[in-house]
Amino acid sequence: MAEQPWKTHDYFVSPWNYQPEVTQAFAPPPKVEVHEVTLRDGEQQAGVEFTADEKVRIAERLAEAGVQRIEAGLPAVSPSDTEAVKRIVKLGLPSKIFAFSRCMVDDVKRALDTGVEGIVMEIPSSEHIIEYAYKWEYKRALELTIESTRFAHENGLYVTFFPIDSTRADITTFLDMIEVIAREGHMDAIALVDTFGVLSPPAAAYMARKVRERIPDKPMEAHFHMDFSLGVANTVMAVANGVSVVQVSVTGIGERAGNTPLEDTVMTLKTMFGLDTGIDYTKLTGLSHLVRDLSGVAVPPQRGIVGDRLFQVESGIIATWVKNVGTERLTEAFPFRPEMVGQSAPEIVLGKGSGLDSVLIWLDKLGLGPATNDEMMAILEEVKATSLERKGLLDEDDFLRIAQGVLKRPAARV
Repeated sequence: MAEQPWKTHDYFVSPWNYQPEVTQAFAPPPKVEVHEVTLRDGEQQAGVEFTADEKVRIAERLAEAGVQRIEAGLPAVSPSDTEAVKRIVKLGLPSKIFAFSRCMVDDVKRALDTGVEGIVMEIPSSEHIIEYAYKWEYKRALELTIESTRFAHENGLYVTFFPIDSTRADITTFLDMIEVIAREGHMDAIALVDTFGVLSPPAAAYMARKVRERIPDKPMEAHFHMDFSLGVANTVMAVANGVSVVQVSVTGIGERAGNTPLEDTVMTLKTMFGLDTGIDYTKLTGLSHLVRDLSGVAVPPQRGIVGDRLFQVESGIIATWVKNVGTERLTEAFPFRPEMVGQSAPEIVLGKGSGLDSVLIWLDKLGLGPATNDEMMAILEEVKATSLERKGLLDEDDFLRIAQGVLKRPAARV
């Protein structure tokens, strides 16, 4: 059977994603790029601290995975951040290196000293956060932004304007503000920023459309947070409505509930929207493990794309599926092949949910077969009882003990 957008050798998703009734209103860009924020926004997660050496290691792996833009840090934060950004710039990676800054000329000067190619410049955009959190006048925010974005542009930096808390601002006030900055200051691109993760997917699409209507000649980027676990959905809906750069972090680390995760975003765009971001998907799991190890941030074992137990199968029903479909038709049992994202092959594990096929697979694996149906049932009953008592999975020694006790014979191989 010929490959379809929803079904290839590597993945099998819903054909409904590609129905004209679903896609007819979409207006995605011809190319989507990844702007990776692990080294800046990811490090803002409470308790996460990367050394300069660690930032260099992560940057190298991001570039190896095909990330087009790396946000290396905020030089104004500390000498260590400045050192890390400078070292990453000097690596000569194929990725473009960006710094992050406030809309202040002094911050821009610090970024320029590091040698970065681009800069993401933040300013509060909702009147209430300007008044209550920053204790500024709205006019001051505009003046600082106009002055600093012009300065950054005049000194050769690519400027992404980053108006924080946009999604809690009055829409007219927000649109008026960014239009003023586009006209009187400078922006090469405008970031749609959901600082507190409070946007819904339909509203993300609406935001992209409204910004495109007001500033049609500037590329849009999306920077959404995960406070209501909608960052990925919001990002892909924004892309479907014209956003061409997705700002993401490895495994979603970041402030509070985290940033939109890199892995989920690029895989969703690829499989469900047919948009390839140029990322080497086989690097995703290894990259996630590196960042987890260096940050000390654990993720649930069943986490999508990169979870450590994502391709472990305990359920007897699913174990039967995996046995029956074999390697060639593996996507009948999983939405994508493990090797597509750098995961290990599926593994049938033993626990309370196991079935007879699980026992059969393990007997064959350890050279303990054949066995009668009654013998396999006896083994299965003890496997389930042991798992329930332990509240966890069994290992090879456990199964050997149980099986040999029932079968009264040693394993042919271990």
